Amino acid sequence: MAKVLVVTSGKGGVGKTTSTAALGAALAQMGQNVVVIDFDVGLRNLDLVMGAERRVVFDLINVVQGVAKLPQALIRDKRLENLWLLPASQTRDKDALSEEGVKHVIADLKTKFDWILCDSPAGIERGATLAMRYADEAVIVTNPEVSSVRDSDRIIGMLDSKTVRAERGERVEKHLLVTRYDAGRAARGEMLSIDDILEILATPLARHRPGKPGRAARLQCRLSGHAERSKQRAGAGLYRRGTPPDGRGGGDDRAGSTQGVDGSATATEGGMMNVMRLFGGRAASAPVARERLQILLSHERGRTGAPDLLETLRSEILSVVSKHIDVDPDKVVVRMDRGKFVSMLEVDIEVPNGVQRSKMVAAT
Repeated sequence: MAKVLVVTSGKGGVGKTTSTAALGAALAQMGQNVVVIDFDVGLRNLDLVMGAERRVVFDLINVVQGVAKLPQALIRDKRLENLWLLPASQTRDKDALSEEGVKHVIADLKTKFDWILCDSPAGIERGATLAMRYADEAVIVTNPEVSSVRDSDRIIGMLDSKTVRAERGERVEKHLLVTRYDAGRAARGEMLSIDDILEILATPLARHRPGKPGRAARLQCRLSGHAERSKQRAGAGLYRRGTPPDGRGGGDDRAGSTQGVDGSATATEGGMMNVMRLFGGRAASAPVARERLQILLSHERGRTGAPDLLETLRSEILSVVSKHIDVDPDKVVVRMDRGKFVSMLEVDIEVPNGVQRSKMVAAT
């Protein structure tokens, strides 16, 4: 059975595209038939990382809109014959994607491949939601920065609410990939530690990778074919040292104990805690940042979760009431007024005069 895996994040520049290519190469090297899809319409880079930028004729948008057939747009890797690429368009925007079109493409790919890896654009706009829409599993890529972790929490919430699996009451299996991690700086309290991130996001760690200037650029050259067999080695290293998406293998990912395959970004994030000190007016540190982030996320989760909670309460109340009397579902209203210390739940059910008993009750 084919699996759909989305590689996603809230922030850009954390290493999604490089990680997608490496995971695809690792799975292909293990004998799996793999296709990687670039959903970053307008800003495609997966073809460049994989060394296929000059071979793009048709793209995802062409297939979705019926301009080209899927086999015409698929590009086979030159080194791994069971690895394929479906590139994004550089001349269109994300509005050109449709949910129905993506559904048909994914369904078609499932008949041809074992793994479908979706390289999502950053953020929560249309391209990102469509990239995760049909996912069975997800790799959330984050940096040990408060802003990146906060955005990752929002992405986790979307995976739990806006995917097809979530709508069926099923879970999207999630794995966390932390890039640009420095165990020494984490020990000094200059960045969030792995334990901090896992506690905040409550998502299993697949892998963490140290960030060293130049490492990402070197891997990108290797992935694009400038060093023989290095794509396979890079992907296999990422796969072997961490917990793979399907649960096989595994390695020791304790803080400070791993060597990264790549850094996924050449820029440093060393100024983050100093910036927080500048604006916070106190000696900011990773523990302080963690506490502030936990408080913030607790508030945001409660606020964003309120509509879903109210809808659940409304459905359950309607289910109970309809067992006894016939009521119009549109006339059942549930409201919640949140106060500083106490929240008030109000249930308003309109019952017409002379209402009949429910047919369900009458039948019993």
